[in-house]
Amino acid sequence: MDLCLLTRKSDIEWWIDPHGAMRVPGIIYATEGLVREMDAKVYEQVANVATLPGIERASYAMPDAHWGYGFPIGGVAAFDADRGGVVSAGGVGFDISCGVRTLHTGLTRQDVDPLKKQLADELSRSVPAGVGSVGRLHLGRGEMDAMLAGGARWAVEQGYGTAADLDRIEEHGCMAAAKPEEVSAHAKERQRDEMGTLGSGNHYLEVQHVVQIFDAAVASAFRLHEGDIVVSVHCGSRGLGHQIGTEFLKRMVVSAAGHGIELPDRELACAPIDSPLGAAYLGAMRAAINCALANRQIITHLVRKAFAQIVPKAELPLLYDVSHNTCKVESHRVGSVVKRLFVHRKGATRAFGPGHPDLPAAFAAIGQPVLIGGTMGTASYILVGTADGLARSFGSSCHGAGRSMSRHQALKQWRGRQVIDELASRGIVIRSPSSRGVAEEAPGAYKDVTAVVDAADRAGLSRKVARLEPVVCVKG
Repeated sequence: MDLCLLTRKSDIEWWIDPHGAMRVPGIIYATEGLVREMDAKVYEQVANVATLPGIERASYAMPDAHWGYGFPIGGVAAFDADRGGVVSAGGVGFDISCGVRTLHTGLTRQDVDPLKKQLADELSRSVPAGVGSVGRLHLGRGEMDAMLAGGARWAVEQGYGTAADLDRIEEHGCMAAAKPEEVSAHAKERQRDEMGTLGSGNHYLEVQHVVQIFDAAVASAFRLHEGDIVVSVHCGSRGLGHQIGTEFLKRMVVSAAGHGIELPDRELACAPIDSPLGAAYLGAMRAAINCALANRQIITHLVRKAFAQIVPKAELPLLYDVSHNTCKVESHRVGSVVKRLFVHRKGATRAFGPGHPDLPAAFAAIGQPVLIGGTMGTASYILVGTADGLARSFGSSCHGAGRSMSRHQALKQWRGRQVIDELASRGIVIRSPSSRGVAEEAPGAYKDVTAVVDAADRAGLSRKVARLEPVVCVKG
C-alpha cells in the first residue's frame, strides 16, 4: 500500500481521511512494515465501507487486513439502525462464525512427544477434514432446525460435551434470535452431513505446546503455563454459512437501489437493518453462528474421545471459544452517547476488556481470551482483551496471520510433500487428505503472525499472554 495515501497518526495507527462519499475516516492499525505489505485493495475497501449509511466512528482494519469480498478481511464496522444503518453479508463473510476454540489437556510436551504420531492418526480418523468432508452425524429436518436454533447448547443436550463448556463460549453457546426458517432448504441440505467436520482451506485441528508466557498473572488465570499442551480447533459453519452468504448477497445487490443505497462496489451489497431483508439476513446469519458453535462443540467431543484412546489421563476442559465473521448487536459509546450498534467483524475477533458485562464470570475481572491462530507450522497466540479496545475498535482485534499470497500463487511455489517433510524435520506431524491443500496453506503464504500480534498488542487492541507452537496439525 502506498503510504502517501494515508495520514500517519502514530507508528501503529494510520488514517484514510474522509473524501468523496466517505462518511467517516478509515483507520488501519498496523506497523509501517505491515501497511506496506497490504495490497492496494485494502485501502479501497476500507474507504468504500466508510461510505455505507449509518456507519459510526470509523471503518477499521486490523493488522492482518487483506483483500476480501466487499469488506477487507480484518475489517470492522458498526452501524446504527436509528440512522439508517445497514447490515452487509459481505461485511460478515461467507464462512459465518468461523472461529477458534482452545482446550486444556493437563498434559506436557513430554507426555505427548512419544505418542504424537498415534495421536495424529487417531485425531485424523476421528475428525473428518477436507473439501466435501462428511461426518457420522446425519440431521433430519427437525434436528437441523433445532441445531440452528440451539447452537452448542443443542450439541451438549445431544451428549456432545458438558454444560460447563457453555460458560466458555461467546453467547454462552447459543446466538439468540436465530431464525432457521430464513435458511434455505439448499443451505440446510449442504449441512445435513457436515456436522463435526473441519472442512478445508485454513481450517485445522492442532495440538500445541505453550512455549512462552508474556503476562504471568493473566496466563495463570487462564490456567496456562510454559510446557503445557493445548488443543485448538479452527473451523466454521461449513456449506451452510457459505450458502447463506451467497444467497443473501444476491438479494441485497438487487434490492439496494430500491432502498436508496448507492454502492461503490456491488460486493458491498447490504440492506437497511430495519428492512424485511435485513431482518431475514440477521435471522439466517444467527442460525449460521449457531451451526458453527454446534460444529465446534461436536468436534470437541470427538477430540476428547480420540485423546482418551491414546492418552487416557488427559482431561480437556474448554479455555474459550471465539468467533470471527459475525454481526452482533452491542452497546458502545459514541461521543457522549451509548448506542445500540450492529458490529460487523470480518476476519476480526471480539476482544472485550475487564469489567465488560458480556463476559462470563470467569473472565469478568481479567478480560476475554483472544485466540489468534497462525497457519500450519507457525505459532499461534493467546491474548486478552483490553478496556482501551472498546474506544479504539469497538472491542475488536485481529484473528490470524492473514494471507500474503493467493492459494494459486502458493501452489506455484510449494508442493504438499515438500511442506510436510519440512515441518516433520521440525518435529511437527501433519495429517491431511489433500497434498494440494497443504501446499495452498504453506506457512510462507501468510504474513508473519508474530508481527501481526505484536501490532495488535502495541495498538492496545489486545494484550499478549502466551505463544503456542504446533506439535500435531490435522489440516483440511
